[in-house]
Formats: sequence, structure tokens, C-alpha cells
Amino acid sequence: MTQTLDPTAPEQLRAAQEPCPGCRCCTAKLCERGRINVGECMAHTPPEMTVSVAGCPCSAPTTRGTHAWRAEMIRITKHATEHPMPEEAEEILRALTACESFTDPGGFLRTLRSRGYVTGADPAWQITDAGRRYITARTEHRFATPVEIEAVDLTTRTARVVVVGWNIEAPVTVLLDQLTTTTGLTPEELPNRFLEARANCYVTDPDDLVLTRMQLAPPLPEGWMDGTVTSGE
Repeated sequence: MTQTLDPTAPEQLRAAQEPCPGCRCCTAKLCERGRINVGECMAHTPPEMTVSVAGCPCSAPTTRGTHAWRAEMIRITKHATEHPMPEEAEEILRALTACESFTDPGGFLRTLRSRGYVTGADPAWQITDAGRRYITARTEHRFATPVEIEAVDLTTRTARVVVVGWNIEAPVTVLLDQLTTTTGLTPEELPNRFLEARANCYVTDPDDLVLTRMQLAPPLPEGWMDGTVTSGE
């Protein structure tokens, strides 16, 4: 006997969501939310469904421009500049970058793989983008620079800032949660505030700019912004 569907049942009334054109595991709306959350698509999925969307490329830390990717760039840069690995581990990454042979008497490959810096297996190890960011961060010049917060976007959890040492006319996007965690201020208190940070100011792409060691800057002298007070006074 053919079963007749109840047209008023909840599953019949719920509009079907468009599949995401960028992956096979999520809807377009889910990936739209996942891209702007460091928890990726899994953060917006019921627990019983997280396995299905785990590793979604649309929100993954390996996909340039996602919130998870921005958070990963911060983590890797802080790892490289504040708590670097032993030289033997770094030599492996340098060898892989140059496609050269290497040895691993210290057994560092397991750690490098767990950190996401290498992938594959012997004898076909490969360095990942994360590994390249680590090695780059070990040698790139980082400068102390003022940072002006122009605006925040609560929907995307981002902030638009001007990194003075990089380009005073080209605002860049940073994670709002990085600013609130670092400063202790609420999102509403951030606009028009000045910070001090360290940044890799030689990069050309604003997305490659990584801010670390951020802190609130001391108040500017009265009249500084309107030009009535100069640095020589």
C-alpha cells in the first residue's frame, strides 16, 4: 500500500536548502556560516552530524580566507616567533621546502605531522602551507607598529583596522575575537581605539599580514590627531 505523506508534517513544510557548490557535505547556508567561524561548519551542526561535515574545505583552516585559516596563521606565527621548535625539526621543513633529502634522528616528523606542518609518509613527505608559514615566520622581519581600529562587524566577527607600519590607506581584516581577547574590551568599545602590535609589514597581500603581541596603546597627546600638537613639542 502506498503511504501518503502528510503535507503539514514538519519535514514537508521545511524548505529544502541549496547544496553548497564548493563541497559535497554541506548546504550553501551552512558553509556561509562556517567560513566566518573558527569552529568551521562543525560549530553550526548538531553533534550527531559533525562527522559528516568535519574537514569541510569551505571552512577549513587550510582554506585561505576562512576564520579558521586566520586563526591558524596567528597560532603558527606565535609558535614560530615565541616558542620555536628545535633546530633539527626546522631543518626538516627547510629541506622539504627546497625538495632536498633529510634525516630525522630526533624523530621530529611525528610532531611535525601532528601540528599539520607536513603530510604524507616515508619516503614521500611533503611540507604543507602551514609548514611554509612557520618557516617564513621564523625569518621574516616583524615590526612594532600602531594599529587603528576603524570599525567592527558583529555579523562576521571581524574588524577593519589600519596597520600604520604597513599601509595607512589600506585597511585590513582581522578577527574580532583576537582584539577582544587581547584588549579585554567589548566590540562596542573597540572602534577608534589605537593598539600597538607586531606585524610582518613587508608582505604585499593584506591577508598575509599577521598581528601578534597586541596591546592597548597609551592615550595620544591632546591635539595630536587634529594637528595642534606636533611630535616636537
